[in-house]
Amino acid sequence: MSDDILLRMRNIRIDGKTGDDWLPIIKGVDLDLKRGEVLGLIGESGAGKSTMGLAAMGYVRDGCRIAGGSIEFEGTDLAQSSVAYCRKLRGKKIAYVAQSAAASFNPAHRLIEQYSEAPVIHGVMNRNEADSDAADIYRRLQLPNPDEIGFRYPHQVSGGQLQRAMTAMAMSCRPDLIIFDEPTTALDVTTQIEVLAAIRDAVDQFGTAAIYITHDLAVVAQMADKIMVLRYGELVEEADTRTMLSAPTQAYTKSLWAVRSFKSAAKVAPAPDATPVVSLRNVSASYGPVPVLHGVSFDIHKGRTVAVVGESGSGKSTAARCITGLLPPTEGEVLFNGQALPPSFKKRNKDQLRQAQMIYQMADTALNPKQRIRDIISRPVEFYLGLSGKAKRERVDALLDMIEMDPKVFGHRYPQELSGGQKQRIGIARALAAEPEFIICDEVTSALDQLVAEGILRLLDRLQSELGLAYMFITHDLATVRSIADEVVVMQHGKVVEQGPKEEMFRPPHHPYTDLLLSSVPEMDPDWLTGLLAARERGDVVGELPPA
Repeated sequence: MSDDILLRMRNIRIDGKTGDDWLPIIKGVDLDLKRGEVLGLIGESGAGKSTMGLAAMGYVRDGCRIAGGSIEFEGTDLAQSSVAYCRKLRGKKIAYVAQSAAASFNPAHRLIEQYSEAPVIHGVMNRNEADSDAADIYRRLQLPNPDEIGFRYPHQVSGGQLQRAMTAMAMSCRPDLIIFDEPTTALDVTTQIEVLAAIRDAVDQFGTAAIYITHDLAVVAQMADKIMVLRYGELVEEADTRTMLSAPTQAYTKSLWAVRSFKSAAKVAPAPDATPVVSLRNVSASYGPVPVLHGVSFDIHKGRTVAVVGESGSGKSTAARCITGLLPPTEGEVLFNGQALPPSFKKRNKDQLRQAQMIYQMADTALNPKQRIRDIISRPVEFYLGLSGKAKRERVDALLDMIEMDPKVFGHRYPQELSGGQKQRIGIARALAAEPEFIICDEVTSALDQLVAEGILRLLDRLQSELGLAYMFITHDLATVRSIADEVVVMQHGKVVEQGPKEEMFRPPHHPYTDLLLSSVPEMDPDWLTGLLAARERGDVVGELPPA
């Protein structure tokens, strides 16, 4: 690593506009980044991590402004540079990898076309060279069929593959600096290992400096040379990674290290003859001619949470689609309170539709940005319950109170005026609006920082206790499973490979695939990823999830 400074930010101040007022978002933070160095930026939602990362490109979001300070990149102050100058840097010298690949790719263009765009526009390569280079970078990032995958559209690859394709795009011009903004947040644990290893190797090979923004402390421990902790737009603490992990000095940093203390209260097991709220009986399903589920069976009882875990493509979300009728099974059946549901949602009556609701992973794309919060929640209240006028308004207010958001403060806001955690709470309220018995929670905490995620888990647990809800909790986060699940279903390649009560599932012996999942949970040890990859290379037996 060279000693020369690539990026130097001094007393950077960024404001955001609220009404006619400008309020501070970043409050005089300094940052130094050497060539080839990886800096981890951590902190809870709203800390200013992404704002700082974007500012490193000389960029602020709409409604924000750089109010003071300097941003020197290779000796030039981007805060004082023209928009045209900064645009020439972006993509070529500085690149950005967003959190949500699905929302960042153009769905109308193939992956390779989007990869080649930046190097061609910046004059780094011609189109043929860029296309050839794409296959090479795809191969380095361990994407399947690297010579062919670029000719697929974004919707034709998995989430993990799409995130690696975005990382490949960022590297297409061999930039000096890459900002990684939560690049593995939405990935399952096994895919996350592959992506982290690929990113780390690529950064090392190309000597690229990086700012790695994340709320996952165990992940940043594997990636960063040093760590900065932000809170409310201010620097709390900065140190090299090993020092930060072993001896943080500030109380707030120590509180981050201690998150995930929540664990739902033990519930009484259902009686042997109790009728499940939802049952899958030997369900198989296909996408066109391709079979994706193979004889899947499990039950979900009232007041219970069944966590369905597995890597991308294991069939978790497909099983949920079969339950909701979005994907009719080719074999088997779905029962609700002991009665078979019509395979397709089109043949289900309104009450059958009402009883099963869904909370989505990406609240950013699940909420209509053109509708106010009150209108978003009002729609299912009106559609399913037939309420209107004062009764509808009162029900919406009650739902907002239920999710601990003041109706007078939040009812008239738009989604973009809310934090990630607040948006996810609105998703919960929208699901509750139909007064269902059963809710599918599809990776509902994966895009949230650990403090906010814990708040969402506590909220879901309280609502379940008060309303007697049954949850199907789709997740790749085994710490979340430990926190909230009563039972666990492990899926691989469209089959259930293991299932049972949570306490039994975390005790060895495990099915080999369950063992793989447990061993893939990152630990707060900077040497963990290196050790894991070496152990797997040797074929050693891998360990289990550390004690809660």
